Amino acid sequence: MSDWDSKQYLKFKAQRTQPSIDLAARLDGSPNEIIDLGCGPGNSTRVLKNRFPNAHIIGADNSENMIAKAREDNPDLEFTLLDLNGDLSAYYGRFDVVFSNACLNWIPNHREIIPRIFGLLRSGGALAVQIPMNFDEPVHQIIARISESEKWRDKIPEKRIFHTLKIPEYHDILSSLTDDFEIWQTIYCHRMPSIESIIEWYRSTGMRTYLACLSEEDGAEFIADVSAELEREYPKQKNGEIIFRFPRFFFIATHD
Repeated sequence: MSDWDSKQYLKFKAQRTQPSIDLAARLDGSPNEIIDLGCGPGNSTRVLKNRFPNAHIIGADNSENMIAKAREDNPDLEFTLLDLNGDLSAYYGRFDVVFSNACLNWIPNHREIIPRIFGLLRSGGALAVQIPMNFDEPVHQIIARISESEKWRDKIPEKRIFHTLKIPEYHDILSSLTDDFEIWQTIYCHRMPSIESIIEWYRSTGMRTYLACLSEEDGAEFIADVSAELEREYPKQKNGEIIFRFPRFFFIATHD
């Protein structure tokens, strides 16, 4: 899979940042040390700095493109390259808040990774996570169906794998770590001006795997096929806008 494109990702900066604002608002206290795992271009790290201006905050991501953009846009903040599947021992027991917004959905083995990042907390610290849970939404069903069609299956051998678990499974993982946790889900209804805007949203996230397999010409044709299906599933409202549902799952778990 190709590296992340921060410029494409930030075309919908306000919509992508809102869940991190909502999650940070649920955190209490005055944390001294915070790490933002999967910080991307730094928008969520900036949210944390605005929420906790006196805290020392580290933004971490495994994408060089994203880290470069984060440093460019936020020269007053600290960012580092970090692979969550790598060695995290230098960070164990260090943080008052471990924050992760729309990151874990790209990483497999949540039953292993959540306890690992929970171990980065000090006693009394909080793990705060948001995970998109929109794999049942029409846009994903359409992309998957078209990629598996006779026309495209040979050209797109690499399909996107959804690592996200079900809510009861997250409940069981968290309850094995602590008695002090809360879980909730929010459906964001984004106002989109056109089907093309939904395509632009997914070019930087859910369609990356598929488009990376295709030439520029084939990629344009694949997008046209997806767009035709989206037109049927996402009708226009009276003012011409489209309601783009986006369910997201949240949890905050406190270390004993």
